[in-house]
Amino acid sequence: MTAGNRTGMGLFALIMIGIGSIFGSGWLFGAGAAAQVAGPAALVAWVIGAVFIGMIAMCYAEVGSAYPIPGGMARYGHLSHGPVLGFLTGWAVWIATASLIPIESIAATQYMASWSYAWARDLVDPANGHLTATGMGVALLLTFALWLTCYWSVQLLARANTVLTLVKFAIPVIAVAALIASGFHTSNFTAHGGFAPYGWPAVLTAVTTCGVVFAFNGFQAVINLGGAAKNPGRAIPVALVGALTLGLVIYLALQTAFLGAVPPEQLAQGGGWHGVDFSSPFADLAKVLMLHWVVTLLQFGAFISPAGSNIANVASAAYMVQNLAETGFFPRKLATVHPRYGTARPAMWLNLGFSVLLLVTVGHSWHALASVISAAMVISYLIGPIAVGVFRRTRPDLPRPFRLPAAGVLAPLTFAFAACALYWSKWPDTGKVALLTVVAAPVAAVVLRRRGVTGLRRQFAPAWWLVGFLAWMSVLSALGSRDFGGHGVLPGGVDIALVALSAVAFYFWAVRAGVHAHRVGLTSSGPEPDGPAGSGPVLDGRTASPASSVVAPEDSRPTASV
Repeated sequence: MTAGNRTGMGLFALIMIGIGSIFGSGWLFGAGAAAQVAGPAALVAWVIGAVFIGMIAMCYAEVGSAYPIPGGMARYGHLSHGPVLGFLTGWAVWIATASLIPIESIAATQYMASWSYAWARDLVDPANGHLTATGMGVALLLTFALWLTCYWSVQLLARANTVLTLVKFAIPVIAVAALIASGFHTSNFTAHGGFAPYGWPAVLTAVTTCGVVFAFNGFQAVINLGGAAKNPGRAIPVALVGALTLGLVIYLALQTAFLGAVPPEQLAQGGGWHGVDFSSPFADLAKVLMLHWVVTLLQFGAFISPAGSNIANVASAAYMVQNLAETGFFPRKLATVHPRYGTARPAMWLNLGFSVLLLVTVGHSWHALASVISAAMVISYLIGPIAVGVFRRTRPDLPRPFRLPAAGVLAPLTFAFAACALYWSKWPDTGKVALLTVVAAPVAAVVLRRRGVTGLRRQFAPAWWLVGFLAWMSVLSALGSRDFGGHGVLPGGVDIALVALSAVAFYFWAVRAGVHAHRVGLTSSGPEPDGPAGSGPVLDGRTASPASSVVAPEDSRPTASV
């Protein structure tokens, strides 16, 4: 589907994509993981996460409504700073998006372990909650099965998107009602250390390591797929606000129900919230409470949520690969769309291989992979507020159906918030994802040199701020408070203040670099305000059209939910 084909995706369909994206596997595990790390103060973590993602989303709403390009999150760095930064940020967005494909299979496998069958109980090691060899094999099979379904019949599943979303929405609502009705223990919110038994650093850590950011990351589907919507300038911001608001309400309800439903004697037996460890949080809790019908419902939901989620995961990840291929940094064959099915099959094969690699290396549990993905997601968010600042200076007359209010204050504040969220991801995860992003720099140099591009120093100049920022964040994370995995050289409080203040300095460096890139002609103007929305950035004198959708061109329905 091209950007110009917007006749079929209205506001309601886009909101359904956003809601379905937010209710992926995050609701199955997030409440249990956050409670174990932060206790009852996990409720605050959800509010912080929603505010953070809301600020990021509003930045992307301005940029996305001005440049309604399908898969736009992989393109905005190119439009604002030129090809090198475009590749670095596009690489980060692709890694974060493609990583979502295997984690949904891990979620389904872990919930299968709550089945009463003997073989199912062997899927997860009860000692550490990690997938066994059998569990890993099942997760691989599920990943391939869900991917293959999209490979052949994504149009059929796309038509069922709204139904899947409504079912996914209904299951957590019913679960909340059942858990609260079974017995709500208000004493759980103050016992064993009080409301915040492990301190406020644990709350901040929960935002990024327990699936809070991961859960709200569904907003990306609205940005990446909203370019094909009818009237995207209005639809994108409204869909973002609607989906995030409803998502926060449901996640707070889920967290409250989980905290209140845990039997006080089990909480005491575990010595507090750190000792409450469920491999399948809601299903295991429902078993303890003898709510067998809720267990069955949750087991059903554990398949519905990943199945529906992976439609958009596969769609969005394919968009990312196509964008990188069309801008010349990935082989152009990866952007090939099947003439009959309309699927970007080469891109999908690449994403499948990456999914398998993640599963066999760091995919031993949902929590382990969610921690890494959340940190990668934060890096992928960085270009949003910076693009707002750059385009406000370089294209002030560009029509903006949505404008970020007080952008001069909110854009740098949002970037500083993103830097703090990356720091809260804890060392060494911060260093790992920073290294994984920076390795794209030499790849960019090789590609540009092979294409005969001269003046590599000039090409790289607008991108050095990102390399410097990630290196600096890695140093701060390693030296920071032990509460966030560091070596304790920087005391608590000082570390976060230093992260935030230095991030503001990097923000203005980044904006200045983008403005300079426009002045010297390293960037393209992107789609013209009055031109076809489907036109794309120029690279080497060619206009790169937006990536084709993973659905057939004649099918204007939304591709998916995450």
